[in-house]
Amino acid sequence: MAQEIIDYPGFVRLVTGALQKVGIDYMIGGALALWAWGEPRATLDLDLVISVPLEAVPRLSEELKARDMLLPPDIILDALIEERSDVPLNANHIHSGFKADLYILFSSDDFGQMAFSRRELVDLGPQLGTLYVHSPEDLIVYKLWYYRLSRQTKHPRDIYAILMAQGDQIDLDYIQEWVDRKGLSSVWAELLRNRPDRA
Repeated sequence: MAQEIIDYPGFVRLVTGALQKVGIDYMIGGALALWAWGEPRATLDLDLVISVPLEAVPRLSEELKARDMLLPPDIILDALIEERSDVPLNANHIHSGFKADLYILFSSDDFGQMAFSRRELVDLGPQLGTLYVHSPEDLIVYKLWYYRLSRQTKHPRDIYAILMAQGDQIDLDYIQEWVDRKGLSSVWAELLRNRPDRA
């Protein structure tokens, strides 16, 4: 039997629908969160932070499998036991090539816990509906972190897009607090010096 062809919004609905059915809280980051605060950027991936109770692991695996994404429960359990917060669980959609990167939230992650508490429910349009996403400030801090690690130019570009789109609504004091705590001061200062919207 022919498989139904889905687009990216359809894939996002599959993943968030599985999480909601199991009762797992989530927060979207990456390129999709950028749609909410900066500008659209093409992507085949979906980045999510998830808060997974141990007892929910079997049902999460089952719900993803029912949506053609294979993520065995033992892999989820291993990640929970080892507290692998920086390495995502990959849920690949068999028929479309789309991929969900699921980052588990742990109580030991102070910034992750704060960012999760500040997530915002945002209307991303008729195709996607309302979804929980990173706040713009927390998204900037995460992108600073990844820019320091990788030096990929997409991260400064995304940060500038958020700053320009959100303007005075951005809480720069909050960003500075976490920049200092995470040792990102030099990277943040570098990006601020090179802001393209400065005269």
